Amino acid sequence: MVTIYDLAKETGFSAPTVSKALNGTGHLSAKTRDKILEVARKMGYEPNLSARTLSTRKSHLIGVVYDDPKMKRGFDHPLFSVILNRFREQVERAFYDIIFLSHHSTMTYTAHAAYRTVDGVAIINPELEHYDDFKNMASQGMPCVSTNDIIPGVCTLISKNEEIGYKATEYLIENGHKRIGYLSGPWLEYSRAAVEREEGYMRCLKDHGIGIDKDLVEECKYWHMDSGYEGFSRLYKRAPDITAVFVCADLLAMGVYKYADQNNLSIPQQISIVSVDDDRVSSYLKPSLSTFRQDGEGIADMAAEMLMNQIAGLPVPPIVRFDASLMKRNSVFNLNGKNEEFL
Repeated sequence: MVTIYDLAKETGFSAPTVSKALNGTGHLSAKTRDKILEVARKMGYEPNLSARTLSTRKSHLIGVVYDDPKMKRGFDHPLFSVILNRFREQVERAFYDIIFLSHHSTMTYTAHAAYRTVDGVAIINPELEHYDDFKNMASQGMPCVSTNDIIPGVCTLISKNEEIGYKATEYLIENGHKRIGYLSGPWLEYSRAAVEREEGYMRCLKDHGIGIDKDLVEECKYWHMDSGYEGFSRLYKRAPDITAVFVCADLLAMGVYKYADQNNLSIPQQISIVSVDDDRVSSYLKPSLSTFRQDGEGIADMAAEMLMNQIAGLPVPPIVRFDASLMKRNSVFNLNGKNEEFL
């Protein structure tokens, strides 16, 4: 069996340095870490997990919380599926495995994490009613990261949501729109995306001298297409003079498309749409949907790094935010007359 001492002899690095590279800990350069991992692969190194668990008191398991009570997408979500897959790849490079944590009637997430002896927890998409459980978990010293909700005491990695709302609204204004609606997801205490995107929407209108009209804002109860359909129905019946709408998520925007199709409302000539998520079907909608692509891989990479740092006893910031990119397609009509693609 190949040992870390064999790897140390082959690479010329010390055994502690090899150990840090294999465990994804310590302050090693990418070049050093990659060289050691490459030699380990070539020599067929396999970690003795049982011995490692006994010596380090670590299980090398990462618990993952992923619930989907309101989106009805399961593991098919355009952002969270990317985060989950990439996060798994990153922690596996450090010889960790993931295990999904569930909430039983007789066991909290905190209790389940202790029962499975996980070394850390990634909270990717939690349910609202369990936030106190997650706060308790973090307060007890369990290394945790969140990739969606801002939970006190938990390092959070999320998009620059207010900036997304601002840029989406500004893009519509640049195309001549002034009566712009905002179709929001649920406004929740810890899941702040909908609220922050509205703040960006409002700030952009103010900066461009457009009056704020609360009648142009509609909250959807859930994040799925049917809720988007119902929310836009309420919004459009209340404000039929809007020429554009910023939608908080692509799933909700699909509900707007459905409403438009059933009510002979032309997209984008009568109602322009900008959304968020860049769902894989967004480019295939008719017309294709202009939407913001969030940096799922960047969020996952940072989540893995922050969790490994906590496990190693290093400090982490409370929150890190990531840029999103606007994918300009055909769902926005230019009221200034520059619409060659629609002629």
